[in-house]
Amino acid sequence: MNSHTTYFVFGPTATLRRMSSKLFKEHPPKFLYEYSPEESSETIYVAVYEEYEKQINSSVTLTCIVESLGKHNKIVLKKTGGRMGFRGSSLSEERNVESNVIDFILDFSKRHGLTLQEEQPPKQAEEE
Repeated sequence: MNSHTTYFVFGPTATLRRMSSKLFKEHPPKFLYEYSPEESSETIYVAVYEEYEKQINSSVTLTCIVESLGKHNKIVLKKTGGRMGFRGSSLSEERNVESNVIDFILDFSKRHGLTLQEEQPPKQAEEE
């Protein structure tokens, strides 16, 4: 079972660099770390979003890793936390952080004519 979502966004370098700064401006994370190696032009951002769901008395954390590699961006989203089970497991109809970030990625890509590709998880080989 794959517990993360990976997107590849292809397009012009200037637009791809603007994507990450616009994302973090529109949806400010709780924590943001930026790393740029001196010998290359790539930039890696690690953003942590956290929201408290009062209805189920738990917090949900979304880690967003954006690797800006020049000709493409690699975006990895990993959601953790929350509760499972019967007690307090009612689903809320409100928008959560994960859907906001995914909608931003899809909308930005469409508005700026970028190519978006979602990486499909590898198929598990059936046990004999």
